[in-house]
Amino acid sequence: MNKKVWIGAGVVFVLFAVLDFVVHGVLLSSEYAKMPDLFRPMEEMKMWIFFVTYAFVAYFFTLIFSKGYENKGIAEGVRYGVYVGFMMTVPMAYGTYGSMPITYALALQWFLYGMLEFIICGVALAIVFKPKAAAAT
Repeated sequence: MNKKVWIGAGVVFVLFAVLDFVVHGVLLSSEYAKMPDLFRPMEEMKMWIFFVTYAFVAYFFTLIFSKGYENKGIAEGVRYGVYVGFMMTVPMAYGTYGSMPITYALALQWFLYGMLEFIICGVALAIVFKPKAAAAT
């Protein structure tokens, strides 16, 4: 397996963990507080599942990127992040909105923040995969 895949997956894992904490632990915490019956209390959260999920998504997000990598710079990472972001965040945000009593504002924020997370991760992969010779110039 390509060394850059493992490095990229590690970078994406860290980004997912940090960005999810900022989005869900800081930016959306007041929104979640409006719906206490919908979520587990903090002491009952199974946080380890989030980290397993981050690892799984980070690895496959990176592996798929590596298979189609074209060395087209940051724009390639943005494009990849947008594609995967739509594929992942639309069903998550709006599927949840359709099946659970969350506000539309929360669904929209999940979609927008999710898109931003995937774009940031795509850009990070474009940087990780950039050939060393190109990185020096």
